Amino acid sequence: MASGVPNSINPLVADVGSPPIPEAQSWTKRYDGAFGPLINLSQAVPGNAPHAGMLERLAATAGSASGAQYGPINGDAGLRQAYATELSRIYEGRIEPGDTAVTAGCNLAFFATMMLLARHGDAVLLPTPWYFNHQMSLDMLGIEPRPLPCRPEAGFVPRIEDAEALIDEKVKAIVLVTPNNPTGAVYPAHVIEGFAELCRRRGIHLVIDETYRDFLPKGVNRAHGLFTSEEWRGPVIQLYSFSKSYAIPGHRMGAITADAGLIEQVAKILDCIQICAPRTAQAVLPWAIDSLRDWREENRAEINRRAEVFRQALAPLPEWRIESVGAYFAYLSHPFPEKSAQAVAERLATERGVLCLPGSYFGPGQEGHLRVAFANVGADVLAGLTERLRGLSL
Repeated sequence: MASGVPNSINPLVADVGSPPIPEAQSWTKRYDGAFGPLINLSQAVPGNAPHAGMLERLAATAGSASGAQYGPINGDAGLRQAYATELSRIYEGRIEPGDTAVTAGCNLAFFATMMLLARHGDAVLLPTPWYFNHQMSLDMLGIEPRPLPCRPEAGFVPRIEDAEALIDEKVKAIVLVTPNNPTGAVYPAHVIEGFAELCRRRGIHLVIDETYRDFLPKGVNRAHGLFTSEEWRGPVIQLYSFSKSYAIPGHRMGAITADAGLIEQVAKILDCIQICAPRTAQAVLPWAIDSLRDWREENRAEINRRAEVFRQALAPLPEWRIESVGAYFAYLSHPFPEKSAQAVAERLATERGVLCLPGSYFGPGQEGHLRVAFANVGADVLAGLTERLRGLSL
């Protein structure tokens, strides 16, 4: 253990690496501005402000006495009702308010769900490349993050047969993230439904993180058909983030959807780590769910337009190969096979003023890749990436 760290600190926490995004952001202090303003493509934050009507309502609620009080552990009744109704509409199934819990962000939803399903010494299958906070959470809980390989030649979509070969008595769940972070890959509905059937057959849970659900490609209105049948109530747990869809990441609003019996159990965990989710946004989201559908659709169209601009910006640079792109992210193969992903990302940040994340942050076997969060900036900025990347040398 590092000098100065008391031996009493839980080694499962001490042995986890520091949060990677602040590390990457520190590189930008060495950028001299030679190529223009910094382009920050490191973190999945909405590139637009919240709707003006939402800001007005948030301000009014934040100034009220009721907004400063504790609320129900699993979330305010109005939001749970509105969210369950919206899920039932999108997925054409029956989801009740009691099947939902509101959390302080989707990371907390994931952490609580893993505490619910597994304990020290158990294992969970994580698609690789993986979202680093998922891996960090499992490590801190003493749960093995068992890599489920997602190959570039398969569009970074996991294969059911690969997952089944990895399941043993330790595995308690399979995690899917679609649209994916970090690759942007959108998993086909039949693949997701096949994983649910695998989990049902093997007696484990399928945890599907749909943080970026509202940014699916045009014409794709739902990620899967799991909720059309009551069979979902056995294995399926869905996670969601209001932060991206409503551009309110600072308000920390996520959700868990599972059978009401599981939600009753997860309430024990939430009572210990959050008491209740933030009240201000909870009061406004029922209005936003109903009233901002057109606004959300406009944002989806804009994000998909930015993805296309990003493709066009890299088209003259075939050495920078886009392996996958979708929702908020693109996954790049960089042209320096003898160099580490971190060395490439650091040079891009310090010399060209383009901050993205090295593939090594996202699990084993990712040194040849960089993750680009293109949703952070406007299309005009993305168009300038051609010259920023052209001629980079290490």
